[in-house]
Amino acid sequence: MWAKLLCIFLTFSSAFALKGYKILEIYPKNENESDFLHKLSQNNDKFDFIKLTKSEIQVLVSHESHVLITKLLTKNRINYETVNYDVLADAIEESKENEHLCVFSKERLGTDCYRSHGEINDWIEELQQKYPERVFVKQVGFSYEHRELKTITITNGDGRKDKKVIFVDSGMHAREWISPSTGIYVIQQLVENFEENKALLENFDWIVMPIINADGYEYTRSSPANRMWRKTRQPYKTCTGVDPNRNFDFMYGFAGTSTLTCMETYRGPQPFSEPETVVLRDVLLSLKGKISFYLTLHSHGAYLLYPYGYDRILAPNTNELEDVAQAGFNAIYNYSKREYQVGNAAILLYPAAGASDDYAYAVADARIAITMELPSGGKKGFDPPPSDIKSYVEESWVGILAMAKKVIEKYN
Repeated sequence: MWAKLLCIFLTFSSAFALKGYKILEIYPKNENESDFLHKLSQNNDKFDFIKLTKSEIQVLVSHESHVLITKLLTKNRINYETVNYDVLADAIEESKENEHLCVFSKERLGTDCYRSHGEINDWIEELQQKYPERVFVKQVGFSYEHRELKTITITNGDGRKDKKVIFVDSGMHAREWISPSTGIYVIQQLVENFEENKALLENFDWIVMPIINADGYEYTRSSPANRMWRKTRQPYKTCTGVDPNRNFDFMYGFAGTSTLTCMETYRGPQPFSEPETVVLRDVLLSLKGKISFYLTLHSHGAYLLYPYGYDRILAPNTNELEDVAQAGFNAIYNYSKREYQVGNAAILLYPAAGASDDYAYAVADARIAITMELPSGGKKGFDPPPSDIKSYVEESWVGILAMAKKVIEKYN
């Protein structure tokens, strides 16, 4: 019966314009209801599941799809409530606040407001000019729309070439703005607060890629109506973009992905179809055997997830992965009392193949690979208001610092 119900929602959808869109929060009572909702998320392009765990589910819907999904939920006796009646109004408000703060704030870049891709690139270039002995910026490729993709390598300036690497990336999904802001804060702490954090750089170099999905990120910034865009911006048939975190070539297409071009989890026509994922792949492979810790920053939900994500299979060194992730959990809890959930990605949430953390771990031989789903915030969950950025990134750094110290302790 459910399979038949799913089929009626296989329909064309274009980029969200947000006018008339709402957000529902759904409360499954048992595993059967959770699994039904997961199947629904994988087999239609009418609903955008902006958060999908076994117990926490949020879905973005138009007026039309709101009617459809509420009928479906009512028929199957699944509890829900509408938690946001005007997503566009909130996006407009956020845009105005962000613009005001970017102009008038005196805070450092990244903690004052959500900055553009160009501003972030210019800033890391400035850091290289200011700290030429310790900071090295490299253009590693281009996005589909030909934006420059860059990494910043941070060292202690001793010139050693044999150091292991801690690699951090952010900005994989376009609408997760708090992710690049956190990546920026990591850079600030290592470069501008060098004396305080120099022990982190004694035997390890840090490489940060602050924006992966530059086109998608800039698209979400171009208008409040585009704020909820998730994917890349390369056109495919009737719709645009690929979920870059389903596009990596490790167990590509195994589970938790879609072949429908309009789906938010569309995996692309083949692995590495997106220039952005090709760039990250090449950077990771150039470091193969040197990466002790790969950390990818996403939002939202307060999770520390480790491989494997493609299926409910534990990684060979799960004990080490758990130990590092728990260090992050403990540090954040002691700092703010926020409780992250820690565990295997597929077991704790749902299987999703073709992700960068599995690829970094299984193909680029990163000893530790963790996805950090940053805390929820704002009315839509993954959008802490600009005025809250500083508190969010400071808290997140506490966890990142603790995990890095645990890695250094283990693999120095």
